[in-house]
Amino acid sequence: MRPKASPLPECPCAATVESVGEWWSLLILRDAFLGLSRFDAFERSLGIAPNMLARRLKHLTDSGIFERRLYQHRPPRYAYLLTAKGRDFFPVIAAMIAWGNRQLAPDGASMQLAMRDGGQPVEPVLIDLASAMPITPDSVVPVPGPRASLQMRARLLSLTAPRPAAPPQNP
Repeated sequence: MRPKASPLPECPCAATVESVGEWWSLLILRDAFLGLSRFDAFERSLGIAPNMLARRLKHLTDSGIFERRLYQHRPPRYAYLLTAKGRDFFPVIAAMIAWGNRQLAPDGASMQLAMRDGGQPVEPVLIDLASAMPITPDSVVPVPGPRASLQMRARLLSLTAPRPAAPPQNP
């Protein structure tokens, strides 16, 4: 259940949950990454009621995650294609698959990700683009971004995680 008022509306986690955090939305996105794009295919795959699916697809389209494209004129039928914004969500789905396989599948994975060329299974990890170092709770801390409000800055400064050392000043 979504809170009535977010204490920090600028929080990227809260904004992400607002856009795609609902149960059906995540499964619709998973299926889109698996290659589905048509209403009836999503409906069959998920077993979701048509009215609920229509609402979720409308929300994802209004959020810029899907583009709705007419593929049949009579009767009108639409495909829901991932936009660049939608494709950019893939690492979240990949991380969910990996976490589910590690933490919730004691007898082994029922689905894995594999390389298109060669089919070797892959284990998704989050890395820093510049250094290629793994990003873990032990290696990073949240810090205010350039547009952080005073409220966000105060919240982040109050956290108990060790802060990074200040970057050296140029003489």
